[in-house]
Amino acid sequence: MSYPTNATRPTAAHGTTRAKTGWPVIAGLVLLSVLPVIGGALRLGEVSADPGSAPSGVAAVAIVTHIVAMTVFCLLGGFQFSPALRTRRRWHRTAGRTLIPSGFLAAASAIWLAVFFGGPPDEFATAMVRLVFAAAMAVFLVEAVIAIRRRDFTAHGAWMTRAYALAVTGGTQAVVSIVWSIPFGEPAAAGETWVVAAGFVINAVVAEVLIRRRAARRMPCVPAHATP
Repeated sequence: MSYPTNATRPTAAHGTTRAKTGWPVIAGLVLLSVLPVIGGALRLGEVSADPGSAPSGVAAVAIVTHIVAMTVFCLLGGFQFSPALRTRRRWHRTAGRTLIPSGFLAAASAIWLAVFFGGPPDEFATAMVRLVFAAAMAVFLVEAVIAIRRRDFTAHGAWMTRAYALAVTGGTQAVVSIVWSIPFGEPAAAGETWVVAAGFVINAVVAEVLIRRRAARRMPCVPAHATP
């Protein structure tokens, strides 16, 4: 699994250049994941502390699966943005073999919870927004797997970047909710739907900007005398 990677593998010539660690980016991504991870941990604590109020059957399994899988995908996935770690092929492949199944489990459980939504009626619209973007995340992961099987590392990195951007939307939604609450107060059910949708859209746009910037950096420079 390689998020911001080039289409070619590192060569010996590149080995003399020290790869950037990318720790500021990793720290930012982990920080963005902290709020939803903490929320998931609290939710798991509630389920274990009061089994009587917890969802039963498949719904409970789906909730636990989603929280655990999304936590692994968001936290471990952030380290894939380190150029230094990406040059370690064993780390990169081992992490990818954990991250891609985790991403599929997170997306599939989110889809199941939205399709079989059993919450309050005023939260149904929010569930449908989550359904749309969970399905998009699943599609991105499928495209990433297809790309890596074709050895198209550039496309693989782009699709994984899109999937990861949707996965860490919980942190962005928390920030949007805080900004919303300053002028409007705590969002009601309808406002929550807009907050959730805005978080997904913001992360999706940021992912596309990053992908296009990487593509622009990979484009070879054409000498001025070569132009007609």
